[in-house]
Amino acid sequence: MSYECFEVSITDKVAHIVLNRPEKRNSMNPAFWRELPEIVKDIDSGSKARVIVISSTGPHFSSGLDISSFAGVSNPDGGEVDEKTRSLQAGTAFYNNVLRMQDSFTCLENCRVPVLAAIQGGCIGGGVDFVTACDIRYATEDAFLTIFETNIGMTADVGTFPRLVKLIPEGYVKEMAYTGRRVSAREAMQMGLINQVFENQELLLQHVMAIARDIASKAPLAVYGCKKMINYARDHTTADGLDYIAIWNASHLKIEEIQEAMTANAEKRPGNFVDIPKSRNQ
Repeated sequence: MSYECFEVSITDKVAHIVLNRPEKRNSMNPAFWRELPEIVKDIDSGSKARVIVISSTGPHFSSGLDISSFAGVSNPDGGEVDEKTRSLQAGTAFYNNVLRMQDSFTCLENCRVPVLAAIQGGCIGGGVDFVTACDIRYATEDAFLTIFETNIGMTADVGTFPRLVKLIPEGYVKEMAYTGRRVSAREAMQMGLINQVFENQELLLQHVMAIARDIASKAPLAVYGCKKMINYARDHTTADGLDYIAIWNASHLKIEEIQEAMTANAEKRPGNFVDIPKSRNQ
């Protein structure tokens, strides 16, 4: 299937989603918000890959929100609406549109497989919302992140703050938000937002794909459990997290997979693991 904003390929159980509008600095137009969850949910529900890598093209990872994303928000049905009705409905229509965009990134967090982001150049505004919804972030030396919404009189609303405050110390989040300044990849790594920085995009992608292949070689059910437990522990008390992992393993732990992993390690061969079952709930 072809997409307006992305190219998608799957090799050796690794799905590679590439933003492919470099001439537009990979801005997030209406098609972006529609296509991203469609792609991710298709990969996840169909168990088509064990890892997802997201990268980009051109000088910037993403310049953020395209203003066209708000076109027609006050009249989503396209019918004739008088000015009074449009005015009264404007707030609710805006709210619904933001919820839809938030869901487009939440799908990355909710999908059952790890999502790795490979960032080059600018990761601006909505780009920060995007990558904070991923599991792990890597970047090039020239990469930078900025909560740019502040600079244009907005408060970031598509996911930056709820996720960023759980990734880095609050003081860093507030400085980035209040100033809207560029944070270099190196500084972001010091904060704990970026895992590793590379000289150029070629080296970046080589490393990220190697990490993805390593993850894909592990038992998918175990990796799925790891993502589920880490996200749950982040959002709940230690006591709740301990109880949930006990319940999870009571229903999901498979001795056969453990035995296969141990045998494969001893024989220095790839493990023969089952994939996560296809899902009808995505």
